[in-house]
Order: sequence, then structure tokens, then C-alpha cells
Amino acid sequence: MFFAPEETVLEIRRRGRGFQATETAPAAVRLAIIGVRACDLAAVAIQDRIFLQDLFQDSHYAARRADALLIAVNCTHSAPTCFCASMNTGPQAKTGYDLAMTELDEGFLVRAGSERGASIIAALSLGQATASAVEMEVRAIAECAEHQVRRMDASDLPGLLYDEAENPRWDDVAARCLSCTNCTMVCPTCFCHTVLDVQEIEGNMSRRVRKWDSCFSLEHARVHGFNFRSRIHDRYRQWLTHKLASWIDQFGTSGCTGCGRCVAWCPVGIDLTEEVAAIRGSRGARTAR
Repeated sequence: MFFAPEETVLEIRRRGRGFQATETAPAAVRLAIIGVRACDLAAVAIQDRIFLQDLFQDSHYAARRADALLIAVNCTHSAPTCFCASMNTGPQAKTGYDLAMTELDEGFLVRAGSERGASIIAALSLGQATASAVEMEVRAIAECAEHQVRRMDASDLPGLLYDEAENPRWDDVAARCLSCTNCTMVCPTCFCHTVLDVQEIEGNMSRRVRKWDSCFSLEHARVHGFNFRSRIHDRYRQWLTHKLASWIDQFGTSGCTGCGRCVAWCPVGIDLTEEVAAIRGSRGARTAR
């Protein structure tokens, strides 16, 4: 919604014997996103950190993000692939929303998280939530977290992955990984992209286009004719170590929100929670010996 899969960022037109370069900008639209989950809000906060909070802001991301209305829905049931509770990103929306809703048997419990959200509640003339409704909400969200079948032990990350860069588990997962890029395409925090220059056939204009890319793509690591991640082993290790370790060094937060989408969309069933546990376990086995 905010970081477009493909967009033109610059147009270059022929002007006599010279040229003129013009930055493009997305059209200003009022955007409302309904049904945002807690893991999605955590991902938006991470993307905001990347695109808005450094020395240079991304004007395209900022334009789409500026007036977005985010209506969150707290989770009372988890999918088998969810592990947001262990990443401390869910299942309850805590910050970053305008309105947060929880579905109960008797209706919806609604909270405001911003002045705009409060004005919407005021316009709807909603009644005050009962104590029993609040109690039901707390219990339902707690049960949702408790029943998640996947967990990520992040207690000693990033140190674990840095120390285990040569762990044989990387060979094991590389033998199964197809390098298909599915995990990075559905991850709500991945932001790798490539830049292409697209020229019109008559040669009077070219467009500079930014489009999503993936660190799993073979060409992503090609620099001046040399590919420094030619093996799937290298690419999977880069992705997982960046997501769970060096991302923390770069941005002060993990790049994983526990949404489980990478697990759900992997065609061969690779599960990053299992991979981290296996690496941890093999280190423990070596220490015990």
C-alpha cells in the first residue's frame, strides 16, 4: 500500500540538444485500510523507520503514508503459521492505529488510537463498553497468544546468527530452498528493490522505474560482473541473518513481525522458526560435547 511494487520515480525528456529530468510523485489520495492486524502495524512502524526517519525521506512512500487511516482488528484466533506473540508484535494492536476493533459475540469493542480515530467514534455515537466486554476481549486475545503453535526464541539474537555463520544447517536449508523469492515478496518489511531505465522506442523520453526485488534473486548480488552470493546457501543465510540480526544493528528493531507469511507461502515448507531452533540446537550440542 505504501511501498509500491513498481513505480516511475523520474522522467527524462529530450529538449533540443539537451534533456530535462523531472521527478514524478504519486497522486495524493485518501486511503483507508480496514482490517490491519497487529503484525501489520508492527511492519508499518518498521517501514516508517526505513523510509521516513533517516536523513533522506522517500517522497513516494511519504505521500502514500501521510493521510492513511488505519483501522486495526485485534486477533482472537491465530493461524497455524502465526508467531507474533513471541516477537512481541501481537496479537493485540497496541500503537500505530487510528481505530482498533475486537470482535466479540455481542458485537465489536472499539478503541481510538489517534485524534482522528476519536472523532470517528464521536460521530458514531457509540455506547461505553461494559466491564464484561473488556474482560472478554482481554481473555480472547490472551488465549489467541497462548494457542499459537509456533514460537521464536529471540533471546540471544543477533549474537546467535553471527556466531553460527558457518553452521552446517545453512547447507541443509539450502538443499531444500528453491530461491523462488516467495518469502520476500510476502514479507511486510522487506524493501529490496532494483532500478531500471526504460526508454521509449523513439528515443525522446526514458523513465527511471523502481520495482521490488529480492535478495534471493541470483542477479541481486551481481556487482561489476561478479556475484558475491552465487549460492542459495549464501542467499538464505543473508536473508535470515539480516532479518533477525543485522536489521537490529541497522534500524534498532528486528525485521520479523511474526506474521508467518513466509512460512505459509514457501512451496517446500521451510519455516524460519524451525531453522533458528535447529541452529540453536546444533550450537548447544557442540557446547555439550
